[in-house]
Amino acid sequence: MTELAPGTEGVLERTVEAQHTTRRGDYDIFSTPNLVLLLEEAAIEALAPYLREDQASVGTKVEVAHTAATLLGQTVTATATVTEVDRRRVVFSINVVDDVEEIGSGTHERFIIDVPGFEDRLAQKTSQLG
Repeated sequence: MTELAPGTEGVLERTVEAQHTTRRGDYDIFSTPNLVLLLEEAAIEALAPYLREDQASVGTKVEVAHTAATLLGQTVTATATVTEVDRRRVVFSINVVDDVEEIGSGTHERFIIDVPGFEDRLAQKTSQLG
């Protein structure tokens, strides 16, 4: 398997359905939280071939500009391109377009985690809740 490196891409396409929208005036438009979810899922897609079975990734930073509205029924495509790999830290450049124009851009950072150790920390936190 090749090593994760800058230039690696994840691309996801989605048709905007009612559950992805918010209402503005007379129009249902693609919501910013759903844009962020889509770009995160594109980054996860980019990482997937490079992770062991006992690994996953967690998002730690999102900086995004949602610059144009997308209507219910349109198609949106998010591209997450790796720009930096620093051990377990991976930075992505993000671009999101619809059928007509660019609707968002920014950066996203994820950390590669070992799931068993992560679950151990979550179990400890759970025990602190009583």
